[in-house]
Amino acid sequence: MGFIAFLKTQFIVHLLIGFVFVVSGLIINFIQLCTLVLWPINKQFYRRVNCRLAYSLWSQLVMLLEWWSGTECTLFSDQATVDTFGKEHVIIILNHNFEIDFLCGWTMTERFGVLGSSKVLAKRELLYVPLIGWTWYFLEIVFCKRKWEEDRDTVIEGLKRLSDYPEYMWFLLYCEGTRFTETKHRISMEVAESKGLPKLKYHLLPRTKGFTTAVQCLRGTVSAVYDVTLNFRGNKNPSLLGILYGKKYEADMCVRRFPLEDIPQDEKEAANWLHKLYQEKDALQEMYNQEGVFPGQQFKPPRRPWTLLNFLFWATVLLSPLFAFGFGVFASGSPLLILAFLGFVGAASFGVRRLIGVTEIEKGSSYGNQEFKKKE
Repeated sequence: MGFIAFLKTQFIVHLLIGFVFVVSGLIINFIQLCTLVLWPINKQFYRRVNCRLAYSLWSQLVMLLEWWSGTECTLFSDQATVDTFGKEHVIIILNHNFEIDFLCGWTMTERFGVLGSSKVLAKRELLYVPLIGWTWYFLEIVFCKRKWEEDRDTVIEGLKRLSDYPEYMWFLLYCEGTRFTETKHRISMEVAESKGLPKLKYHLLPRTKGFTTAVQCLRGTVSAVYDVTLNFRGNKNPSLLGILYGKKYEADMCVRRFPLEDIPQDEKEAANWLHKLYQEKDALQEMYNQEGVFPGQQFKPPRRPWTLLNFLFWATVLLSPLFAFGFGVFASGSPLLILAFLGFVGAASFGVRRLIGVTEIEKGSSYGNQEFKKKE
């Protein structure tokens, strides 16, 4: 094991990375709070500023994937589709099977220059999670309770507010509503059978309300829907904790572009279109399992240096005073100060672990275990 590989496995290094992410995130959140005064003066300037602030935080996670673990992401698509990346507003549909599927999506948005302006339809509980939810709030992310009767007006209002967004955005939808588990899949397929819908092998039954509403509200703003099907070579099931330990994975993403005018405007027909899309996604996963590749040309967009440079900037700014302070505490010889410092380190470790826990499948929401049995 080389020295760098050894460092990647050390808890103290993980703690320092977490410290940089958390403290820089709190600083960024405070700056975002201050930018609220810009909204009534110049809304578009406020949005551009917050896109860059969000980039400064999210790119640290992308840095872990690209530079720390060295994970490679390969696109399977066609040249015409790749040529549109980062040059139009789009809706992204991504399967929700892995702990780091969002991170693989982020690395693609970063490489095509839309990480800071990327959007998602997120569960409302995340709004109260420090750093993640707070940053999303200032980015005008659309939050929902996943109860359509209560969400309808909020979601429609939030989507329409994005119609004049000044920077190209990729709006991510997890149409399955929750991460894939065997229990949720079994319940979902019972619902599919009761509704006379074809069963899916690798996906949950898509929930159509969010998709059809997004298409209706963003029609005229969004140019296309990108369907993204993600898998990992070697049948790996990666985690954010694995990325933190420097484990390298190989992600394959099949991307298909559907112009928005090809998607029916009628809600029922658009819902049927989505169900058909998920049947195709299931077939793509079956092909990948059998052949080890998706159809289409292979593209490997080069990683950019900005994520690494951004992290090094924050690490320099934040770790230098931390080391100086820690040295001063131990040099003082005061048991009280030393215990207080160690207590701070312990609290920081707990906080970082809790943030990582947000991504873990086994600690995900129970949404879908019973909710699939309710009508959409």
